[in-house]
Amino acid sequence: MGHRAPTIVVIEDSPEVRSLITTRLRLSRLFEVVGEGSDGTEAIGLAHRHQPSVLLLDMSMPTMDGLEALPAILTVAPSTRVVFYSGFQERDIAARAVELGAAGFIEKSTPIDEVAQRLLDVLPSEESESRLARRPVRSLRLITGAVGGQRKPHPAEDGQGVLDEHLERFREVFDESAIGMATMTLTGSVIRANPALARLMLCRPEDLVGVDYGRLTAGEGDQFDAALAELTEDGGELAQLEHEAGHPDNPRTVLATLAPVRDSTGQPLYIFLQLQDFTAQRVAEDELRRSEERFRLLVEAVREYAIFMLAPDGTVVSWNVGAERIKGYSAEEIIGQHFRVFYGPEQRRSGHPEYVLDAAIRDGQYAEEGWRYRKDGTRFWAFVVITAVHNEHGEHIGFTKVTRDQTGRTDIPPRAGRGRADPTDDEISLHELNAQLRQQTADQSRFLAVAAHELRTPLSVLSGSAQTLATHWEELDPTQRAGLLETIHHSANRMQRLTSDMLTAATLDSHSLQLHQSRTPLAPLLSSAARTHQATHPDAEITVDAAPDIEVFADADRLSQALSNLVGNALWHGMPPVHIAAQAGDGTARITVTDSGTGVDSAVRPRLFERFATGRRDGGTGLGLFIVRELARAHGGDAFYEPESPDRPAGTFVLTIPLA
Repeated sequence: MGHRAPTIVVIEDSPEVRSLITTRLRLSRLFEVVGEGSDGTEAIGLAHRHQPSVLLLDMSMPTMDGLEALPAILTVAPSTRVVFYSGFQERDIAARAVELGAAGFIEKSTPIDEVAQRLLDVLPSEESESRLARRPVRSLRLITGAVGGQRKPHPAEDGQGVLDEHLERFREVFDESAIGMATMTLTGSVIRANPALARLMLCRPEDLVGVDYGRLTAGEGDQFDAALAELTEDGGELAQLEHEAGHPDNPRTVLATLAPVRDSTGQPLYIFLQLQDFTAQRVAEDELRRSEERFRLLVEAVREYAIFMLAPDGTVVSWNVGAERIKGYSAEEIIGQHFRVFYGPEQRRSGHPEYVLDAAIRDGQYAEEGWRYRKDGTRFWAFVVITAVHNEHGEHIGFTKVTRDQTGRTDIPPRAGRGRADPTDDEISLHELNAQLRQQTADQSRFLAVAAHELRTPLSVLSGSAQTLATHWEELDPTQRAGLLETIHHSANRMQRLTSDMLTAATLDSHSLQLHQSRTPLAPLLSSAARTHQATHPDAEITVDAAPDIEVFADADRLSQALSNLVGNALWHGMPPVHIAAQAGDGTARITVTDSGTGVDSAVRPRLFERFATGRRDGGTGLGLFIVRELARAHGGDAFYEPESPDRPAGTFVLTIPLA
């Protein structure tokens, strides 16, 4: 009987590479493949069970990599020759593998036809010579087709392309980069480190080879393991970990970014680490916090200016010494109150405090001069600047308000500071008139810009559809003609709605709106609004629930316009089905419009009913809800938004109108 072929176990986490290698080894007739596995834990069990002559071991694998498994393999199978098979072309890692007891190291860039011979070379000389003497003379060309039940190999005729995917990348920039870099196995053992990383760790690059990076994270090893699991088990593409590095006497704050390098099937091959020194940034952030604290203390100490913060709804949330001196309120007395207390009765009735906040949101900042009132009722001439404040996400979070007492100026209108009455017409300063004119000009410019933007689309559709019908009528079939005519009809309706909204907004702005109010049944108006929008949204479900005996004292046309805007808003910004309902009580009809969307973003709610406010980037004049509220108030009612709650999953728009 002839000598039995040496046995071999192949451990490789990539099924296609494992299938290719085992197939070529069997075809070589030089080895008997007795086992296959995909990670270090399987390698230990197969080595113990089969006691193979050779164990071909991948370096980077999930659960347990090759470096971790090697000592245990040699313990349970001391006569087995372990050969690493890796895409890492590094002398340091090869040397480290030999130090740990490996018999050899084969790079995956090695031509596939040479792998069997390389493995044979690590066996005792008699066994390898015996096998070579009986080696059959035959071609080892890989047969095209499925290998080992896996997908077809790469187009390269000899299958080498499959292995080329497992070669280490980034070589050209790796060593010279100023940022710390390393390649690691899937379980975090360092395979290769660049000089920048070694400098951060206060060692040589070769000292890091084979080290579990989790040991270098200054107590953040569990977070490091969790980051690896996110990348290798959960399919993550990026993970970050901040930790301390370097000598304890001079620690550096670093940000470790981990990214998996995958093959064409999406399987992770190894982990790429990038390490950035964030120490200077953290020092700068600490200094910024200290600077902000110093600024806060400075603001609180200023006595010549009232400097304070307002919440988005206008309530006072902070108060400095200057504000207490100028306005007479202590922080305990004023914080939580609305800032309208600083204005006279006439200004409060006209809604001027709310107007200046709207203007600050719209333009970023609003400045004016005028009379303001102290706690004791006396007034003073003030120069005021209100600035809208947004956070880093662009969300409006409040206002800063700076007020200076300018009562001592010589150009202040008559009777300044001599009484408690509101200013008369002859006391309006030239500064106020100029500010009003500038604001009106800005409003008109914004209005024209919005009008031009919103009318452009339906005009283009009308023009294009009409031209197509005029020049290609005979070429179009009846269905195509009907579709273009329907497009023209919808665009014309859209232009009509836009024109109506803009004319109404202009009328409201000029305070020339005239209402023709009378006893008006409410249910027919709700049904009419539903039918109108059902025609343009045939697939949307719109329901109406209103008692037929509810009558309101209203201008039917204007109320219909407000209702149409509410329903259109629900369909455009929300999601069907839409439910319209009305109830009567306490002398008021309460009309609600609820859609099935996710509700209004909390960042948009404070300015929801403002002119030109819109939560979308893809269109809308921002006039619809503004008109709803203004028409409701002109009738003696109001309009507002009720956010979602546990018993009401969707937000609701509410319109109130006095009963007849």
